Amino acid sequence: MKLFDITLPITNDLPVWPGDPSVSLTMNTSIAKGDGCNVTGIQMGAHTGTHIDAPYHFLQDGATIDSIPLETFMGRCVVIEVDSEVSIQKKDILKYDIAGQSRVLVKTRNSQIWTGAFKSFDTNYVSLGKDAAQYLVEMKVLLVGIDYLSVESFNSPDSSVHKLLLMHNIIILEGLNLSGVKAGLYELFCLPLKLMGCEGAPARVILRDTG
Repeated sequence: MKLFDITLPITNDLPVWPGDPSVSLTMNTSIAKGDGCNVTGIQMGAHTGTHIDAPYHFLQDGATIDSIPLETFMGRCVVIEVDSEVSIQKKDILKYDIAGQSRVLVKTRNSQIWTGAFKSFDTNYVSLGKDAAQYLVEMKVLLVGIDYLSVESFNSPDSSVHKLLLMHNIIILEGLNLSGVKAGLYELFCLPLKLMGCEGAPARVILRDTG
């Protein structure tokens, strides 16, 4: 059994979506400075690093992060690898048999971004095309994940991919680091913070090799 931690480390240098709150980890009290214990203060947005988008993110009446069944976040999943430079298309997904798979994680060249110094947001990431999103809807998946901070193109005018997935209650997992993971079948363990009434939450995400 092999475990893969595909979670981005949360640091003060972690890029965030432009306009979102930046990460601030500060020592409120410090043993080195004479305090009785170390206590870190945390400031960041709900969509920081590896995180879940719940339907409420784009749908006023959509489910919030705390109301999504835990079964959605845990269980068998398939990782597929796509070599597209710009947008993941239906034809890219059709190279894999995802029939009966409830959770699909897509590995792209984005994962290489996380292997180096990543102090600035990269607008040139690979995103999910609308025809690919529609295919995932038709395949009745429960969760789709991608290896950058958004499943949507940076220049999308209407967030149509997010809306299409979320209106069909397909949960979106963003900000994965799949650089050390090969395409194949795994068991997913994804534990978002239980933020009451919120549209998203950071998560710790682990894959277990089923082979």
